[in-house]
Amino acid sequence: MPSTLAALLFLGLSLSQGTSTQKRESFLQSPSVWVETKYPQSLSKPVIWAKPSFMIPEGKLAIIWCQGTHGAAEYQLHFEGGLSAFKRPKSPGMSNRVKFPIPSMTSQTAGQYRCFYRSGELWSEPSDPLDLVVTGLYDTPTLSVQPRPEVISGEKVTFRCRLETATSTFFLLKEGRSSRPQRRYGNIQAEFPMGPVSTAHRGTYRCFGSYNTHAWSFPSEPVKLLVKGDAGDTTFAPTEHTSSDHWDSYMLTTETRFQEDPVLWDHNAQNLLRIGLVFLVLVALVWLPVEDWLHRKKSQERASRASSQECRRFRAQSPGETTERCSGHR
Repeated sequence: MPSTLAALLFLGLSLSQGTSTQKRESFLQSPSVWVETKYPQSLSKPVIWAKPSFMIPEGKLAIIWCQGTHGAAEYQLHFEGGLSAFKRPKSPGMSNRVKFPIPSMTSQTAGQYRCFYRSGELWSEPSDPLDLVVTGLYDTPTLSVQPRPEVISGEKVTFRCRLETATSTFFLLKEGRSSRPQRRYGNIQAEFPMGPVSTAHRGTYRCFGSYNTHAWSFPSEPVKLLVKGDAGDTTFAPTEHTSSDHWDSYMLTTETRFQEDPVLWDHNAQNLLRIGLVFLVLVALVWLPVEDWLHRKKSQERASRASSQECRRFRAQSPGETTERCSGHR
């Protein structure tokens, strides 16, 4: 059994070293943690994003997520340059992200956010800024497209956003996850020239009016831009589907994409492997004394049977000496 225990310990050390090597290799292959691996004195910046979107209707729930590394012990959320909240992971080492909920979105909670995380005594670099916008604070603007919403590839168009309530800034946004708002300035209206257009410009557009960067109006009614492609293409079919219910609930589908940490599953597998090896070692340690006790008991039983057989043999050969020699076996 000692040889079995030694074999188990050797196996555990070998597997642990192998998984550690794999983890180091995966760190080197992961752009999100490569800087941390190369420069141990500084931690790579985390990733920040908002759900369901970076634009939240007034009074609705917003959740800000901050993703660091599995070794992070604490996360901090900063709002407009000052500390807003901090949180520690519920299961350190098992998760590399935390969330900061905003129960009711207002103009006071709209603004620029960044997050940090701490591992040991070191703090990370700040994340990229997240501009969180509140919508639904002003009237609804109107959006139109000139010369017409159905054009041929290569033509130029101009979107015109108008809001009777005087504003200073207008934003034009195309529905879709990869869309980014365009900004123009004007008192009552602003124009957004576009072109020469291609089929990539097909889609549904809306605009917003604003007095500042983070407080916007209600969205305009949708305007579909239909672009005919090649000469043989006689259709103006848009490539995107518009759902009014979706806009009524969250205004936008745009969201900041985040990166999954490729070390997560390797890390969980290592934990399970270590737990299994510890269990095997504990079983071996418990079995060792039990096996030794059983071995000694069997040896004693064999010795006792041998003595009994010897006494019977002496009784048969020398009846007079039986009592003296076998007195200890009665």
